[in-house]
Amino acid sequence: MTIWQYIVSTHADGLLGYLAIILTISVFNLFWFRRIEHYPPASQKPLVSILIPARNEEGNIGGCVSSVLGQDYPHLEILILDDQSTDRTAEIVRRYRQQDDRVVLIEGKPLPTGWLGKHWACQQLAEQSRGELLLFLDADTRLHPQAITHAVNTFFHERVQLLSVVPREIVKTWGERLIQPFFLWAVYTVLPLGIARKVQLDWLTFTIGQFMLFDRRVYFEIGGHAAIRNDAVDDLAMGRRIVKKGFRWWLADGSDQVECRMYHSLSQVINGFSKNYFAAFRYNLLTYSFVFTWLMVVFWEPLVVLFFSLSGIKVNYFPIEKAGLATGLSLLIWGLVYARLKFPVYLAFFYPLTVLFNTLIAIRSFYLTLRGTSTWKGRRLEKPKIRFF
Repeated sequence: MTIWQYIVSTHADGLLGYLAIILTISVFNLFWFRRIEHYPPASQKPLVSILIPARNEEGNIGGCVSSVLGQDYPHLEILILDDQSTDRTAEIVRRYRQQDDRVVLIEGKPLPTGWLGKHWACQQLAEQSRGELLLFLDADTRLHPQAITHAVNTFFHERVQLLSVVPREIVKTWGERLIQPFFLWAVYTVLPLGIARKVQLDWLTFTIGQFMLFDRRVYFEIGGHAAIRNDAVDDLAMGRRIVKKGFRWWLADGSDQVECRMYHSLSQVINGFSKNYFAAFRYNLLTYSFVFTWLMVVFWEPLVVLFFSLSGIKVNYFPIEKAGLATGLSLLIWGLVYARLKFPVYLAFFYPLTVLFNTLIAIRSFYLTLRGTSTWKGRRLEKPKIRFF
């Protein structure tokens, strides 16, 4: 038997083996991915600086600030930076300032060369803050009244210097439903959180910029956002940097305490993930290509085999029984993860479309990066160096 014949003959078993692995990780993560409200109360309640960068966020900023002002945590300062907005963002924040003097509006300085806009805004916010803990929030987040209390409890119980919280991601349009859940599904199925918690390796980190709680001293010791000033995925970069510098990170479940609606239309979803996907792989073309090709094979090939077999066309290398088992395992994995992350479970039945659409966005992300035409919030992203290995 040649090597190629061996690969073909074992292909179905390899695919089933992969599905078994990610199912196992997903099941263990049910226990490792702990909700922030399940942690015991912390004895410390230091000043927390809520830092919110805002660029043209008139539709979001009011709801975000209102939810922050409704927190039961006793020691807060709330800093919002207006990042050269051309809408009513600053005006809305000034109204809240009149109601509560904990709210501070900062006029953002012009963007320096070599910086991305959000990174520059976050750095300015941190430098003007006073808190022992720094909580970076996106303007589209909404907090339940005890969210910060629970996050601080988690932070001190886990003895970390960076806590990132996964919110409940709100998806309303079909573009959001079919595309957006993919990135959290992908993380949940391949990142064994219990192992990541113990070994603290930079490539086993995941952070989400919608909610990131830092130890102030450590934030500045690792260089703050200035150290990753032109990295398109600042949240992932900050998590990796924390661990590389010898500090601890953790990811917790905030889906009952924090909500976020990232996008409001198909075009916003496509543009948002086009900015992030290739950057998340550190512009490594070989790994990037392999991952999305493999996902297409895993979640589409069994369906194609079933279609051919039911049409009377026999596929010798992939028995129909194994194709049926692979399809069943796929539905189980997608349904299990969606239920845990509070996405509508019925969306699991559309997993082939979710994989396909995200693969197309991945191709678009590579194309825009290659051309140097990626943009975000009306600003051009710097063209990075693509690595082939």
